Amino acid sequence: MKQLVYFLGIGGIGMSALARWFQANGHQVSGYDKTRTPLTDALEAEGIAVHFEDAVNQIPLEVRQNPGNTLVVLTPAIPKDHQEWAWLRENGFDIRKRSQVLGVLTQGHRTIAVAGTHGKTTSSSMVAHLLHHAGVPSAAFLGGISVNLGSNLLLPPAGHPDAPVVVEADEYDRSFLTLHPTIAIVTSTDADHLDIYGDKESLVESFRQFVGQIQPGGTLLINHTADPSVAAAAPAGVRVIRYGLSQEQGPELYATGITAQGHEFHFDLHGPLGTVAGLTLAVPGFHNVENMLAAAAVAQLEGVAPQALQAAVAAYRGVKRRFEFILTAGTPAAPQVYLDDYAHHPREIEAFLRSVRALYPGRRLRVIFQPHLFSRTRDFAPGFAESLSLADEVVLMDIYPARELPMPGVTSELILSQITAPKKSLQTRNEILANAETGTDFDVLATVGAGDIDQLVPRLKNILHLRWHGTQA
Repeated sequence: MKQLVYFLGIGGIGMSALARWFQANGHQVSGYDKTRTPLTDALEAEGIAVHFEDAVNQIPLEVRQNPGNTLVVLTPAIPKDHQEWAWLRENGFDIRKRSQVLGVLTQGHRTIAVAGTHGKTTSSSMVAHLLHHAGVPSAAFLGGISVNLGSNLLLPPAGHPDAPVVVEADEYDRSFLTLHPTIAIVTSTDADHLDIYGDKESLVESFRQFVGQIQPGGTLLINHTADPSVAAAAPAGVRVIRYGLSQEQGPELYATGITAQGHEFHFDLHGPLGTVAGLTLAVPGFHNVENMLAAAAVAQLEGVAPQALQAAVAAYRGVKRRFEFILTAGTPAAPQVYLDDYAHHPREIEAFLRSVRALYPGRRLRVIFQPHLFSRTRDFAPGFAESLSLADEVVLMDIYPARELPMPGVTSELILSQITAPKKSLQTRNEILANAETGTDFDVLATVGAGDIDQLVPRLKNILHLRWHGTQA
């Protein structure tokens, strides 16, 4: 492996995990990103040089002078007209996609890959946490910041270089086809990334290919709602276990006795690998119970005993921006709550809001949503409108473009016009903050989306803390 590693898009959640891995393994790591964020600040604090201007002279001199000893790792989010990328190509550097590098790093390892159009970040963080908590030597590359681990990277303990690796297997750009897992989870095969795939059938075909790469004697855990053809694509000799919330839905792995008590969900796990009773999940949401079923089954496959599994599930604290409690106030009878969630697909939003409603029945719910990508807004506007209409009030921000250029006629108004909630509006950031200072017509506030809406979170937290507690946060 080359000594110098340069990242184009180092601040991405998956890219930064790779950067940390190379840094921990003695490589000289540096990189570019468009915007300074808390994550890039953390990388710099860990000794990684990061710059934020697309300029060739900003690339470290040692990298520029050593194309033969440098690996360049590229994220798909980098635009095609990027100057540094063009210069690196023209000067013969070895440039590889993040997914290709992840495929190389996991070769020869027992790989636990978690795929799905939604739910994969939470599920993979659950697997990594359960194994780590139970003392199973393991490594993990995650697509979010695990609250328990405080990172998106778990390094194997000393003396265990061949420890199993947990990876989030991203279907975007067919990235997950670089992986050949021993155990695979498929959380969902709902339509998404149609800008890449064109139609749902092409997306499902990529999942079939992914499942077809499971190692002989391996295991596939697949959500019962996934396209049936995906499970059918598992190679001969691969064990297939379908999972879901209830036995009535037909899965072999399911939960019983699901109850919500405060922020906690309690349930019993039943499946072909054994029953584990009395599980307590402190991260709420029916969808998180479902995710935990699959993660717990992986832990069972890796030899974690029922008592250790109970303790590990109870200790799980989630992923940043996944059903994250930012602020709570009030009383149990009249709670005031601010939540933040990364949901950016209609089904994710529906699962999140239904769980919020279950936790806080009868409370007035305001949702602030930032659509992510013009293409996703175009393709799923009716679905977004339907799921968001579960709220009492919906506030929409402008679309976060990410890697895309604007599309004629595609704006947040496409969603707004179809929302049936009692109150709905388009608002700027300043309007959102001003209304949070003065508005008294909500009990539960949720910020939702995968763009840069998270930059509003600390400001909204301060405003609401002052209103609800009388002091600054």
